[in-house]
Amino acid sequence: MVAAIRIIASQGLPITTKVWHEHLTPVGIKHAFHESLTKLGVDYVDLYMVHWSSSDMNLPVVLETMRGLVETGLTRAIGVCNFNMSLLKTAVEKIQAPIACLQIEYHPFLGQTRMLDYVRSKGIPLVAYAPLAQGRVATDPVLERIGSKHGATAAAVTLAWLLGQDDVIVVPKATRKETQGANLGALNVKLDDADRAAIDALPKNQRFVTPAFSPNWEE
Repeated sequence: MVAAIRIIASQGLPITTKVWHEHLTPVGIKHAFHESLTKLGVDYVDLYMVHWSSSDMNLPVVLETMRGLVETGLTRAIGVCNFNMSLLKTAVEKIQAPIACLQIEYHPFLGQTRMLDYVRSKGIPLVAYAPLAQGRVATDPVLERIGSKHGATAAAVTLAWLLGQDDVIVVPKATRKETQGANLGALNVKLDDADRAAIDALPKNQRFVTPAFSPNWEE
């Protein structure tokens, strides 16, 4: 699956869209998908993902419906977002769905070691969203100190830390050209062992994306 994602990325700008948790039925998934195609002005996407799980969804039916979109050439791959370990294991091991990637919240203040160990064992890349902890990394003294050492921002240090991890893809949100440029600066930051150890030592229990319909993260 890592290879599949790399192939998609190498062939230009990948187009991804997601289905909301309120539409996880065969009819709802297909309607949401075609609505996205219309809005995007395309006839297929590279990746289609479940945005959030739903407590009343039929996961085998959900993933079979999405797999059908792959078989008909409407999407090249399917993935899931915000799944806990229980849901992901069900999708991968019981349903044996071709999960191309898992997208979850991951940043220096939220550890994902357990999930990383699992997806790596299955060859599934982890896509880190909210990698800058919704802007909170900018004022963290440890990250600022490391940034000063390298002539970089705390954000660039954070992105470099994530990008330096095997099978981790990072999707920072940036709308301004200046911010986008600053994020790209992470490619020039070379962290040393002391830097990584200092970041690893930060508390890893802070989750900032917690809507009421979130799954139980302990499962």
